Amino acid sequence: MASRTWDLLANLPLRIDSVSLEPLKIRVSEDFERWTMHVTLRGERSGGPEEGHGEDVTWEVDDHRRLLEHGPPELVGEHTLASLSRALGDMELFPPSGPSRYASKQYRRWAYESAALDLALRQAGQSLHDVLGRKPRAVRFVASPGLGSPPSIRPIDAILARQPEMQFKLDASSAWSPNLMRTLSALGHVKILDLKGAYRGTPVDQPADRTLYESLLQFFDDVLLEDPDLTDEVRDLFDDVRLDRITWDAPVHSTADIEALPFPPRVLNFKPSRFGSLQALFDAYDHCREQSISIYGGGQFELGPARGQIQYLASLFHPDAPNDVAPRAYNEPVLPESLPASPLPPTPRSTGFAWDEET
Repeated sequence: MASRTWDLLANLPLRIDSVSLEPLKIRVSEDFERWTMHVTLRGERSGGPEEGHGEDVTWEVDDHRRLLEHGPPELVGEHTLASLSRALGDMELFPPSGPSRYASKQYRRWAYESAALDLALRQAGQSLHDVLGRKPRAVRFVASPGLGSPPSIRPIDAILARQPEMQFKLDASSAWSPNLMRTLSALGHVKILDLKGAYRGTPVDQPADRTLYESLLQFFDDVLLEDPDLTDEVRDLFDDVRLDRITWDAPVHSTADIEALPFPPRVLNFKPSRFGSLQALFDAYDHCREQSISIYGGGQFELGPARGQIQYLASLFHPDAPNDVAPRAYNEPVLPESLPASPLPPTPRSTGFAWDEET
């Protein structure tokens, strides 16, 4: 399917004169340091030098270290967004040893394609919303704190003490006690429960657990249920709620993935970096509009420009959804005393694919 949205962007010209990389880091806990890679494309047009920014949200630190050792791909030259995207699709963006995870290929490609979009728009003297003919709107967002080990209500209480109206997207776990679920349900602030059932071989794997699923369905009767593991042992539990409440995230990288889901979805979580290419993302936006599928946005613990970019996309395509795109302050190891409120006012820059994020 040709994407009408992508057609508005595909032929934008851009000139790339250099590519640079900058690792971004934050120590989250004693055993977890989050790395991402800030990608900067520089190029000169008639108006002078410009920069485009993107972010590789690959999770494995060793993949980022190897990228710094080997350097970025050769992207210098004259392109259109479409020709650069095709070239990136043919390139090996990782060293011969390959990425630690397949999804990382998508994340890295997105870093270069989003930076190229930013640069092309800046060189054209236009903003993303101008080219797409869409008006940025205030972005509703939810917070998604971890509940610790053992799980506790304390992280929720800490946020509500600063923002009493905040709503939440939480990762459900077999470690949750009935008492914790009862307390969370009584708050009335949980909008999405991520069951993590589509992950394999990651630190966040949560295999199908009939006891957990039964409890979640008992305590949370109006909450979206993301990525359940629909094995034969648990599938019957969702017979009455699957159309209205089940949503998908990790399996969705393209329109083809949406069409291959176990049943036609009514709502999906879009993480732009999962799609890899700009065209794949905008194709999927068009598909969901045509099929009346609702979308909410998701993040990948971005540390740099990609956080603002996913907020920008949410402002254009799904501003009123429970977007998991909270400002970075919500991910700080120690919460600041003041936290931005939802919804975020629209703050796109006058040119480019850039959003001045509240911290």
